[in-house]
Amino acid sequence: MAKKKSFSIVATIRPIFITAFTFQLVLILLLTSCATKNPSVIELMPTPDVYDDGAINPLSDDDPTKKIPYGGMLYATDRQPADAEDHFYRNERGFLLRLGSARIVMGPEGISWEEARRLSLLKNRTDKYPLKVAAVNELGVLDRTYSGFTDPALVSPNPRQPAKRFAEFVNAKLELSERKDIYVYIHGYKVVFENPLLVATELWHFLGYDGVAIAYAWPSTPNKWAYFSDLETAALSAHNLRIFLEYLASETDAERIHIVGYSAGTRVVITALHQLALLHVDEGQQAMQKRLKIGHVILVGSDFDRELFGDYIIDGLLKVPSSFSVYTSATDKPLGISRWLFRRERLGQMWRGYKPPPAVADFLNQQENLHIIDVTDAESAAAGNGHAYFRQSPWASSDILVTLMYDLEPAERGLIRSTELPVWQFPPDYIQNLRSTLIRVNPELKQGLETISTK
Repeated sequence: MAKKKSFSIVATIRPIFITAFTFQLVLILLLTSCATKNPSVIELMPTPDVYDDGAINPLSDDDPTKKIPYGGMLYATDRQPADAEDHFYRNERGFLLRLGSARIVMGPEGISWEEARRLSLLKNRTDKYPLKVAAVNELGVLDRTYSGFTDPALVSPNPRQPAKRFAEFVNAKLELSERKDIYVYIHGYKVVFENPLLVATELWHFLGYDGVAIAYAWPSTPNKWAYFSDLETAALSAHNLRIFLEYLASETDAERIHIVGYSAGTRVVITALHQLALLHVDEGQQAMQKRLKIGHVILVGSDFDRELFGDYIIDGLLKVPSSFSVYTSATDKPLGISRWLFRRERLGQMWRGYKPPPAVADFLNQQENLHIIDVTDAESAAAGNGHAYFRQSPWASSDILVTLMYDLEPAERGLIRSTELPVWQFPPDYIQNLRSTLIRVNPELKQGLETISTK
């Protein structure tokens, strides 16, 4: 009898152990999906196809980086400051939002601007083009994030100074820019402080360094077990992002504030915008957008509950920005695993083999400022694990950059409306259509394109 009882216990425990092991294995695959060998250095993203051949070139002949008043990339972070000399900020919650600027080293050592300009625009780039944070200059804490929970010893003797100085940096650059806009990039999970600064820099590079780019570095954790803790931290950091956006709208000269959120960072974005919607619920859409100045909100690879996003729309989420673009993919493997873990559809997953109910489809079709964009058929969208397509797909990056630069609607950018779903898709001739539109917007580009075509 004892043997039978012992066998019964083993038989009961074994499936539980196997299930737990499988869960941990899948979780590890998910957590390592965005990992890099050196998280503080990245290689420049592939050149967006809209710039292929150099006919359309966002970069001026003179080095625009020398005209940046603060000499680099602006940032805001609620990470804890680091004590060690080899780290700028720790991978832990700091609660207070700290403002500053960073000096970024781009390209091979000693490279000239002319060569950097040429090399960065090559479609089939073979030479390495690394980006690295060389130095950081923290201005201090944004005074609006002090609260009754703040240790008095952390409060600056001149609490308003950092906010004023940061706004001066922003305004000085806006004065030199054609577009008086701010571009805020919010990163995904499992990265160190430097990563969002470097990604924001490469996006700004392909925007021609016009306007002002700001990296928002929330305290994600570069640890293989950090997924769930990062998701809770993202919800916490949304509070500070909301305060930061209100600060930019009221204390800088920006005409519009655009937001690009990636992966788990879209949780920070969506939650912050939802808070703004609730705080200004009594204001009309026009008044709200005039006050907050939120322009394009672009979500890429969003690891967010699709049904919860729908509830936030009911609460007025879409009233906050002038335009809301959600990029989706059917080949995004990390989101597929996330769906398996939570048993809920993710916002960044494309509907395949499923049609939304007619009422939902009608609602989505009627929303003029909500655009759902399917990148599944875009060039290189499935590269790697299919999650970082906003950097790896030259079509997806082209679409995002042109949206930010020219305010073009999806149809104007060359996308086509699906006949079955309330989404936009990339046709085979997407880049040709996009270039034709840009010539209409900027007739001076025609000569450059004709020169290239005659070679």
